[in-house]
Amino acid sequence: MHRRDFLRTAALAAAASASPFSQADQNKLPSKGKVDHVISIWLGGGMAAMDTFDPKKQGDPARKIPGAYYPSIETCVPGVQVCEHLKGMAPLMDRVTAVRTLNHNVIDEHAAATNFMHTGRPISGTVVYPSLGSIISHERGPISQDALPYVLIGYPNVTRGPGFLGGRYGYLYLTDTSRGPAGLSRPASISTDRHSRRESILASLRQSQDPRRKESLQDYEEAIDLSLRLSGPAFNQSFNLDQEPADLRNRYGGEFGQRCLLARRLTERGVRFIEVSHNLNFLNGTGWDTHNEGILQQHALIQELDSAVSTLIIDLEKKNLLDRTLIVITTEFGRPPEFDAGGGRGHQGSAFTCVLAGGGLNHVGAYGETDEVGKKISDRPVSVPDFFATIHTALGIDYSKSLYDGDRPVPMTDGGQPIAALFS
Repeated sequence: MHRRDFLRTAALAAAASASPFSQADQNKLPSKGKVDHVISIWLGGGMAAMDTFDPKKQGDPARKIPGAYYPSIETCVPGVQVCEHLKGMAPLMDRVTAVRTLNHNVIDEHAAATNFMHTGRPISGTVVYPSLGSIISHERGPISQDALPYVLIGYPNVTRGPGFLGGRYGYLYLTDTSRGPAGLSRPASISTDRHSRRESILASLRQSQDPRRKESLQDYEEAIDLSLRLSGPAFNQSFNLDQEPADLRNRYGGEFGQRCLLARRLTERGVRFIEVSHNLNFLNGTGWDTHNEGILQQHALIQELDSAVSTLIIDLEKKNLLDRTLIVITTEFGRPPEFDAGGGRGHQGSAFTCVLAGGGLNHVGAYGETDEVGKKISDRPVSVPDFFATIHTALGIDYSKSLYDGDRPVPMTDGGQPIAALFS
């Protein structure tokens, strides 16, 4: 047995013995998932589960009684409730699974927890791990030659990057939904004829280059070809949101909603993985990091999330894209049920909620249980590697394989196991 095979077999055996899911459950997993696209919605700051998708009995910040900040409402799934500000999501929860038992031990530092929730691993001093988006880009590639596999709608960050996989599995980013990426938008002074002449000159230069150098320049040449394709009108039309009906744009809502609408348009164009950030337009001054008085306007964030995501689900469904598109809502950690001195909440990584929607999964409204105030997990814990393995399985990616940092094997999900109930 070769060294790589031995290490891979040993890693799989260790993962199987540590898995919280039974072998019978694992046998239910499909050989290939249905998903072609992922729209990953990032709630930077730390979404409070008991105030959103895992509601508990109401607390009282004035009297320091732990509990939810808002009343709950019923959903279309019997026995599953959500916060009262998720009125749009409530009738759609049969297309959704709130995974209520995510957990990790990174609680005190936003950057470290954000890295964990993008790469599935703690920060290492020796390895820069690839993000989920980069791994999917590496494993599945672009759907169309006229689209990138990975787009980030938000500010760039190393935690979203390709790590040891290399720059070709990185992302294209933008922060303004009103236009395409500036570096790929053809200046108005460059006519179509002039652009064609430039391409002809480039082709002539390529023909005259030394064939012995062609292989060493291949990555560079591919980057040029892709940038030329993306700078054309076909890809850039994706960013023209004015082509959408006004009433649909209004249902999506403000800037965050327009980002979700753009994400839908990018899936139609052939982008494989899109991350949409919901922590750039803070409605309460702190976003989802609801310490102290930041919690007073938390409902505005929840309502904005609700209108955008519920509209996205319905919109994808009408276009027959929902079963082929997995919507993922993640955050770096949750919030404890106790209230701090200012009436807000601190950080909690021991039990929090992330959400899956669409993707052809067998949705159950909610998966896993926490205790009466959402402090501890009482049934079916899901690690971050398990959550990532679930996403990979939906995409038809072998979550048990290793990637390689040079000659060093790195298990793709650090021993994660998919949530088999979502595939039965």
